[in-house]
Amino acid sequence: MLSLHQLRCFLATYEHGSLTAAAEELGYAQPSVSEQVRGLEKTLGVPLFRRVGRGVVPTTLADTLRPYAEQAIAAAEEARRAVQSAVSLESGTIRFGMFGAARLYAGAQIVADVLERYPGVRVELIGQHSNEVQEQLRRGHLEAAMIAVTSVESEGMTVIPVARDELVYISADPERLTSPVTAARLAKASLIMPETTWRSSDSVRIVLRRFLHEAGHNPQTRIEVEEVETAVDLVGRGFGDSVIPRGGAEQLIPQLAPHVGYASLRPKQYDVMAIVHRAGAVLSPAAQLMIELATKHIQSITEPV
Repeated sequence: MLSLHQLRCFLATYEHGSLTAAAEELGYAQPSVSEQVRGLEKTLGVPLFRRVGRGVVPTTLADTLRPYAEQAIAAAEEARRAVQSAVSLESGTIRFGMFGAARLYAGAQIVADVLERYPGVRVELIGQHSNEVQEQLRRGHLEAAMIAVTSVESEGMTVIPVARDELVYISADPERLTSPVTAARLAKASLIMPETTWRSSDSVRIVLRRFLHEAGHNPQTRIEVEEVETAVDLVGRGFGDSVIPRGGAEQLIPQLAPHVGYASLRPKQYDVMAIVHRAGAVLSPAAQLMIELATKHIQSITEPV
């Protein structure tokens, strides 16, 4: 009989490539994790790992098992949350995933609204980037989230677009903002871009790469930073220009760089935001509440889809 304990040990070993590292993550002794993995192999009648040096390498059979193990653990988490959902709306913890830009627009207001309705709850707003949030969803650590749809891998997920935010060119030089910015002009700009850790999968950059490639240009940056706040600050200091979602520009420019302005791209480009949860999941009342509030606030700031 398969057990969730075995599957958790299997997944940790699969992800780390090491029984020792898996044990450290789970807080167990290494022999205990090894025993659970062996028991799972015995139950299934197949080898799941090969020892290589001090680590282990998953077999093709382990690759086959992995998504089912993730689904089983996620289902167990959903069952636990469903049982506790009534308690959570009174005195428990409400967790919801939001990528950085969306949290910037509406995160504080969403938390305030939750606490106004349910002053006894504890709120966790999780995530820096859409890819990070999606990984938390995939592993069952979150029920639902709002993330940028451009970078979503929809397999096994229900994706519901709710809003789109125009991407705008921001600059401290008014001369550069007198007309919409074409791909040719953007390709020559000295750009300061945020989300450098996620540069290959960031939704804004994906849209901009497509925008430039379709016109026969390649994207180039002068300065790479992590936070959009840092990018706006540097634009205000005159070190270059940037392209960020309009909602972010309207939130941050008055605070960080009041003399900076923005202009549209030509043709206009958009970052689309969506509510995402595991396909077929039965969402708890807490998750439904967060979806309702997040959607309402994002649609009040950006363009509803």
